[in-house]
Amino acid sequence: MEHGCRPSLLCSLPSLLLLAQLPTWGSADEFQVIGPSEPIVAELGGDAILPCSLVPAMNAEDMELRWFRTKFSEPVFIYRNHQEQNRELMPQYAGRTSLLRELLTQGQAAVRIQNVQASDNGMYVCFFKTRSYYEEATLELQVAGLGSAPQVHIEGLEQDGVRVVCKASGWFPKPQVQWTDLSGKKFLEFSEAHAQDAAGLFSVEAALVVRDSSAGSVSCSVLNPILGQEKAMAVSIPEPFFPQASPWKAAFAGILTVLGLLLFGAGCFTMREHSAKLQERQKQEKLHWDKEEDQRAKEEALKARDELQAELGQRKAAYLAAWRKAQLYADWRKERFQAWTVTLHPGSAHVNLLISPEKKSVTWMYSGLGWYHTCSVLGLEGITSGRCYWDVEIRCGAFSKWAVGVCREHVQRTGTYTESPDKGFWVVGWYHGSYFAWTKPRKALSLRQHPCRVGIFLDYSEGDVSFYNMTDGSHIFSFPKASFPGALFPYFMLRRNVSLNICPTERGSEGLPVPLSKSPSLEEAGRPPGEGLSSGSGVDGAPPGAESPLLP
Repeated sequence: MEHGCRPSLLCSLPSLLLLAQLPTWGSADEFQVIGPSEPIVAELGGDAILPCSLVPAMNAEDMELRWFRTKFSEPVFIYRNHQEQNRELMPQYAGRTSLLRELLTQGQAAVRIQNVQASDNGMYVCFFKTRSYYEEATLELQVAGLGSAPQVHIEGLEQDGVRVVCKASGWFPKPQVQWTDLSGKKFLEFSEAHAQDAAGLFSVEAALVVRDSSAGSVSCSVLNPILGQEKAMAVSIPEPFFPQASPWKAAFAGILTVLGLLLFGAGCFTMREHSAKLQERQKQEKLHWDKEEDQRAKEEALKARDELQAELGQRKAAYLAAWRKAQLYADWRKERFQAWTVTLHPGSAHVNLLISPEKKSVTWMYSGLGWYHTCSVLGLEGITSGRCYWDVEIRCGAFSKWAVGVCREHVQRTGTYTESPDKGFWVVGWYHGSYFAWTKPRKALSLRQHPCRVGIFLDYSEGDVSFYNMTDGSHIFSFPKASFPGALFPYFMLRRNVSLNICPTERGSEGLPVPLSKSPSLEEAGRPPGEGLSSGSGVDGAPPGAESPLLP
């Protein structure tokens, strides 16, 4: 299947002229950066190797290489102009990082972190840049360390058993504790408390109450979940340590047995006298019972009828609810949603984005600033109720990145950032040659056909955001039900050789428009007057018809 999107024959001439200004796809400078697919494990105090490679393989000696954590401006390692730039590193990594250059001419590079600490645990980004192109990849470092062997001691009596305490310190990450007896049987009930010191290492204290005097001894084991290694210690519990039974208990139990037999005999005599009286009463009550039986049968029949009607009503309501929540083909869903007219808000656009004069098209065009930034723009009006949808036509290359959907008004959109529902974004898009839903973690999507035109369907009151391929009417992805605290705005993100066109729709009556707050432009999005304009327009016509059955 061919990467990217094919041009739609429905686009207007101004859009085609706009695309003619884009750089040529697949140039010799383009590449991908690949990192390890599995987490890298390193032990405390040892060395960690963070490798990345170029695809296709090429000489990286003249490139700028950078490894950083969450922010580009806080590097772990920098290689530029054939030299390591140690003065720009974060203080905690100074003197601890170096570059392995043996395979640099083949497009392979790795950073060594010496004397690994607990604070080194987490995500890293490796960044490769030439004069005209850059790419990056993420990798995860898992730090693990074995702490002290557990110290086990008997603390004293508690309730009807003996309290035993196990302590250990200096572990990372948080260790797992398990108590077992001589036969290896696990104790399921015990208390456990963890603490973390200034260096980030964990200490644990687990307390067990042993109630079986025949246990003999118990063992406490502390396990590192990443390394799969454990340390254990056993302690013997002599039987005299357990609470002793009193001799008066046996005598008291015998007295209770005798009293129970006497009470049983008296009860049998009383029951015989009572049985005769009861039989006489039952004969009298039977006549009355027969008269009431017919009345009771009629009442139960009426009650059964009412219950059946109530159950049918509930099933009907459940069916209607399931119908509303079903993932229908796009043509069916459009009949229940109002078309929403989206106008781009130039004041919310990044400096590398060009907005067409009619504010219906946006194109990525590098301006010389914010090369590594995530570039996005919002719709002018927000949505606070009802159901609505709009279509977006995408034109991109294999190494492009784009995402469409909705977001809250005051989300973080400066510099390099990531989108996910917990940060106020509900979007899907294209990245590194694959389609993704920007969940946490990011979810890869397998589509039967590349969507050159994506439909965004928002049911505000039900908390539902769904996406459809408007080319064949198939379902792409639906986010789990959410609660929206305020207005949602159409969201468009694009980087490197991408153009997004908003297709024309008929404005619906549902959904109250909320203008985007008038605030200063983003720090990276400011542009001189007269810049950021290019021609472009939406696409006329409706998507091809789709079959009517529900999706599987």
